[in-house]
Amino acid sequence: MSCFTQACLFAGLLAAGAAHAQEPAVATDPYQWLEDVGGDKPLDWVRARNARTDATLGASAGFKHIEAGIREVLDSDAKIPGVQKIGDWYYNFWKDRNHERGIWRRTTLEEYRKPDPAWETIIDLDALNKAEGENWVWHGANCLRPEYERCLIALSRGGADADVTREFDVASRTWVKDGFFRPEAKGGLGWIDRDTVYVYTDFGPGSMTESGYPRVVKRWKRGTPLASAQVVYEGKPDDMYIAAGHDDTPGYERDFVTRTLAFYNDELYLVGKDGALAKVDVPNSAQKSVQRQWLGLELREPWTVGGRTYKAGSFIVTGFDGFMAGKREFDVLFEPTDSTSLAGATLTRNHVVLNVFDDVKNRISVLTHGDKGWTSEPLKVGGDAIGTTSVGAVDADESDLLWVTTTSYLTPTTLLLADASAPAAAPQALKAMPAFFDASKDVVEQHFATSKDGTRVPYFLVRPKGMKTDGTNPTLLYGYGGFEIPMVPGYSGGLGRAWLEQGGVYAVANIRGGGEYGPRWHQAALKANRHKAYEDFAAVAQDLFKRGITSPQHLGAQGGSNGGLLMGNMLTQYPELFGAIVVQVPLLDMKRYNKLLAGASWMAEYGNPDTADWEFIRHFSPYHLFDPAKDYPPVLFTTSTRDDRVHPGHARKMAAKMIEAGKDVTYYENIEGGHGGAANNAQAAHMSALAYRFLWERLSGDGNAGSAGK
Repeated sequence: MSCFTQACLFAGLLAAGAAHAQEPAVATDPYQWLEDVGGDKPLDWVRARNARTDATLGASAGFKHIEAGIREVLDSDAKIPGVQKIGDWYYNFWKDRNHERGIWRRTTLEEYRKPDPAWETIIDLDALNKAEGENWVWHGANCLRPEYERCLIALSRGGADADVTREFDVASRTWVKDGFFRPEAKGGLGWIDRDTVYVYTDFGPGSMTESGYPRVVKRWKRGTPLASAQVVYEGKPDDMYIAAGHDDTPGYERDFVTRTLAFYNDELYLVGKDGALAKVDVPNSAQKSVQRQWLGLELREPWTVGGRTYKAGSFIVTGFDGFMAGKREFDVLFEPTDSTSLAGATLTRNHVVLNVFDDVKNRISVLTHGDKGWTSEPLKVGGDAIGTTSVGAVDADESDLLWVTTTSYLTPTTLLLADASAPAAAPQALKAMPAFFDASKDVVEQHFATSKDGTRVPYFLVRPKGMKTDGTNPTLLYGYGGFEIPMVPGYSGGLGRAWLEQGGVYAVANIRGGGEYGPRWHQAALKANRHKAYEDFAAVAQDLFKRGITSPQHLGAQGGSNGGLLMGNMLTQYPELFGAIVVQVPLLDMKRYNKLLAGASWMAEYGNPDTADWEFIRHFSPYHLFDPAKDYPPVLFTTSTRDDRVHPGHARKMAAKMIEAGKDVTYYENIEGGHGGAANNAQAAHMSALAYRFLWERLSGDGNAGSAGK
């Protein structure tokens, strides 16, 4: 079954490439020269800063111990190999110490059940890189039904969002000579049939949106030049992303075009046999899914239709064909309360499985449609009281089987196989991650802080059982707070070894802007209300102080991407609350963010700084809030040269400005890695170890090595 939900589209959108053209330098910003990503002068600056960081922070015995421990976790053969069913096979992409860039491999379900399955390697990325003199990073495979022998393989140089797509023959283990090939760009290639694909990519001048994503989607026939591909749909320059896809579900074959105007603002069109487009006439803000006979909508705003009003946050369904014919009657499968929101909906062959957050804790139920409507039963799943349970269909076209994953901060991740047609039956345990650290001395709790406007903000806390509440505990507070993405518990061997085993306390703030309470939680911190996310994070910090868990000199904060913007605001607006801050792949210059790489695609979240919106944006632009006369906690900035989503210039410029003002700044930029920061396990271990060691030195007083930036 092809996935044609908005979540899938966003996943593709965020895994796409050609950098947005940069504007000429503006004389009023003396650090704008650092926006030249690959320029000799900026890279000389980067290498000098990296060398200083590695010579100080990276040279300590404590750092080497942390790095080795994290690397061992990342390279471990005992991790759970996540699999995707493709035809009769179960495929997995795997990286370890012997496969730095990874192998794409497959096995059978019978083998997968065994402790040590026999795997068949299909593509060895390390061997491919050696043969081609490249640094490919895996971006995924799309295989053609029903034989699943021809696959479109996406590969990225160095981990950037930009990638190439190449056609591969699984049977012969060879790249198809003169097969489909999409040159390096942000975009994608998707099967229609063996000799036809949809392609949305950089076709030349005018073919990309202002956000740097595809503006045109075409239908391309095998053996013809890409330039001759037939236009299916052309969006506008200020759209965000244009794409198309073919749903190959037997009996429900359909084609769709998506026009994404902004995050959570998109249009969905059904492509007729004559090529005409029929809009699926639902709110742009709704998350849409078309699977088998059903149209599912997760509403982000109240919607009145067919004489009835449906609440924001509800999940409603109806027959797709009937809807396109004019019917407007929906069944409500979920309606939110003050404490609940929809975490996800999964279709199997005969059921809908709902995953619901209740104060950021999961409840799973199986819904079945019959003559009398929908009935619901809870799915029997174990797991910790404070943990995360996720559900996915094994093969929604063929069965009601479910992958069920349970995890928590202290309990290693477990993979189970459940049956939605027998929800009361205990699921079968298939795999369990080993314990990478001793968690017996720790406990997990959930607390609630009160924000400035009186809002109740949850947060998770992992602490030693015998912890003294004298305010001296080194504590790391993590947050994100954007794009309706929830922060939920999960097992991390690296965190356990590098932080918890040393006696550190770990907290995660579920602040507004995220998705912990559905769209209302996200929308509460958009644009002019962005400050509420920062007030929430500060409130959690203050609650930690009130409980005696820690104090400002022992509290550190960490976040990346939008969470990097959060950290920049903690640094500039709440410096008195923190003893150290780690700012990763951040947005910081909010005056120019929309002109850098994919920045224009986030204006629905932050606003447009080229309009009157700047009047509120400037109040959360760390680059402009920095005051050289003020005192700030020590800060570590990390980013990636190859990040073509959030421009490395944000981190470079902020670090340079603070260094010139004599502040305590450490900087490290990975030359590879994309938005994830690292392209292999060695780089990931190095980057993580820098953050943990920096925080531990600053917050515990253990071997403070001093600034690497002064």
